[in-house]
Amino acid sequence: MSIDNRLQLFDGSLPVEQITNEWYSEFKDSNYGAVITFIGVVRDENKIDGLSFDIYEPILKKWFESWQEKAKEKNAVVLMAHSRGDVLNHESSYIAGVCSPKRRVALEMIDEFVEDFKASAPIWKYDILNGKRVYAEDRSTPIQGAGILK
Repeated sequence: MSIDNRLQLFDGSLPVEQITNEWYSEFKDSNYGAVITFIGVVRDENKIDGLSFDIYEPILKKWFESWQEKAKEKNAVVLMAHSRGDVLNHESSYIAGVCSPKRRVALEMIDEFVEDFKASAPIWKYDILNGKRVYAEDRSTPIQGAGILK
């Protein structure tokens, strides 16, 4: 599986079963004792109909490649799928995965990866309210050096 297959971007909501089954099939025979996934689901709250996402792909790929290097140092692999555009409530917009020979490495790395994703990935979130995209500034994290958010 190449870096491009380890980082997958989809238009709209994610086909969760397809993605997680492909990851499991790819790595179950690779002598990894742990294949851990985190699935993010859009919550029905604040009267939104869903979320919408813009992604700056060149920076996302660089960020993801740095995580591949961190994982490689621990004999692990990091996987990620994310949505572009609209994702309605109760659908998935984000899946992260870590494969590792050791359970503890995978558990720690999935937590670190998801937290760093929330803080550093160049993905901008919008609420979908009455069919319109409204920038979710109150739930957005500034990306250091980007100059995009205050």
